[in-house]
Amino acid sequence: MAGAVPRFVRLNPPMNTNDTWWFDGDELAAAFSERTKLLLLNTPHNPTGKVFTPAELAQIATLCIEHDVIVVSDEVYDQLTFGTAKHVPIATLDGMWERTLTINSTGKTFSLTGWKIGYAVGPAELNHALRQAHQWITFATATPLQVAAAVALEQALVNHYYDQFRAAYAERYQLLRTVLEEVGLPTLPVEGSYFIMADIRNTGRHSDADFCRWLTREIGVAAIPPSAFYADPTAHTGIGLARFCFAKKTGDDPCCW
Repeated sequence: MAGAVPRFVRLNPPMNTNDTWWFDGDELAAAFSERTKLLLLNTPHNPTGKVFTPAELAQIATLCIEHDVIVVSDEVYDQLTFGTAKHVPIATLDGMWERTLTINSTGKTFSLTGWKIGYAVGPAELNHALRQAHQWITFATATPLQVAAAVALEQALVNHYYDQFRAAYAERYQLLRTVLEEVGLPTLPVEGSYFIMADIRNTGRHSDADFCRWLTREIGVAAIPPSAFYADPTAHTGIGLARFCFAKKTGDDPCCW
């Protein structure tokens, strides 16, 4: 809408020297210039499940402050982390509150996907700019649903909902991880979100799109090819992965969809 030209910084898969997905600091720094106005950040990250570390966030923040760049941070999986991973909002770092809009969603945290209710937190100046644009795009969602979402946010800490939320998804994560490993699809580590990446190279189908199409049509299991997340799907790393979702009901449990 603003006529901007995007510059992408690639996340690389885990390797011998990195236990999780990672980015090249020099590549990130090179992406900045005197023309850079805004940085889009997603943590915990979809589709990789990466949670950006405090050190990585500090590096990003330093560059944004140096180049006077605004950050729009998609943190819709902020409550869904596993193991030792801890989500840190970039807006909480020194010098970042006044230049950051943090985006969140009740659809992810409260399994209210169909309600399409999200929210943004940030300084008054950036919130005003956001409202100016939002007014002419979606305008609003149904008022009763907004009231219900507000109650959910208010009661979540009181009712220890987030702890239950993480425990339920941790169980699902381990269940899907075990199933994938048992059928010969090694998994990559997941730090956040409700997706898991599996290595499909041993299937003989090195194209993730071909594998996911075959899996859906012939087996009846839906997965997403990670190449769909790249600006140019034909230029992705070709590492042979498929993304599976574990936001599913188990038995008679109605909490997850």
